[in-house]
Amino acid sequence: MDFSIASILMLDGLTNGAIYALLALATVLVFAVTRIIFIPQGEFVAFGALTLAGLQMGKTPGTIAFLLVLAVLVAVLDLVAGLRAGKAVGLVVKQVLRALLPPAAIGLLALWAAPQQLSLLLQVLLTLAVVTAMGPLLYRLAYESLAEASVLVLLIVSVGVHFALTGLGLVFFGAEGSRNPSFWDASFTAGPLLISGQTLIIILASAALIISLWLFFERSLYGKALRATAVNQLGARLMGISSSSAGRLSFTMAAFIGALSGVLISPTTTIFYDSGFLIGLKGFVAAVFAGLASYPGAALGAVLVGLLESFSSFWASSFKEVIVFTSILPVLLWRSLRNPHHEES
Repeated sequence: MDFSIASILMLDGLTNGAIYALLALATVLVFAVTRIIFIPQGEFVAFGALTLAGLQMGKTPGTIAFLLVLAVLVAVLDLVAGLRAGKAVGLVVKQVLRALLPPAAIGLLALWAAPQQLSLLLQVLLTLAVVTAMGPLLYRLAYESLAEASVLVLLIVSVGVHFALTGLGLVFFGAEGSRNPSFWDASFTAGPLLISGQTLIIILASAALIISLWLFFERSLYGKALRATAVNQLGARLMGISSSSAGRLSFTMAAFIGALSGVLISPTTTIFYDSGFLIGLKGFVAAVFAGLASYPGAALGAVLVGLLESFSSFWASSFKEVIVFTSILPVLLWRSLRNPHHEES
């Protein structure tokens, strides 16, 4: 290996690490707010990439109908829960319609726009809207009623949701993979490196989103509410912060980050219906490096995972996945020795 090869591998590792950083941040966010180890994070990546691919071909992706079905199921669930709680029928219907309107409007707009062959930018925005709207609906259906359950129970539910979404992905998109057109066909040279425009978009978009998340948590009222819920759920509830609303918001952000990650990487690699699991798992490894608690640590861990994967592909390409996932073992051992387990009261 010489300097030019090392530079190329480093650039590739940083590009992959930028995507893993987004997924790691989403994993830390969801776990901090809801105590859910969100394994299906990678499915949002695949749904985002393949929904955009379907729009590119002028088809109506199955994710649009799935969004509408989720919206109807949540509306029925909310209606039944409101009536059982003894609330006034008019008030319950008004609350249900208010919650149903945004995802239903997005789904119906997507049904109309899918065959229209819109510009790439509009198709990207439509894809982000459709997949992002799934986040809070999935939380309401699968997790909200189990908010007080143990982490193990929530993990088991996450595994079930992962398998369900993977199976639905096969139904929606088939077994064939798809690759989307590049957003920027330019290329630049820097010494031995040939940097594509798509690589720059991935790195810059990831950096912009990370900075936006920092500003959101530091400056906005909703961001501070999420931070308060992450620190102390009971204390946040006593201060008037709804844990259900915080959970839905965290899932909304996680779905957006996953969809954006899928859209960004889809021009660089072929995405299959089950590709998201492996990508999301590497983001989870990066989050574990940070103890599922630190956002800067998760971003740094993601860069390390990307670099480790890139250099492993050069030295031992057949074992690169093994090397990446094995690297989590010393981290877990170190954390278990540093912070011994204590029974929760």
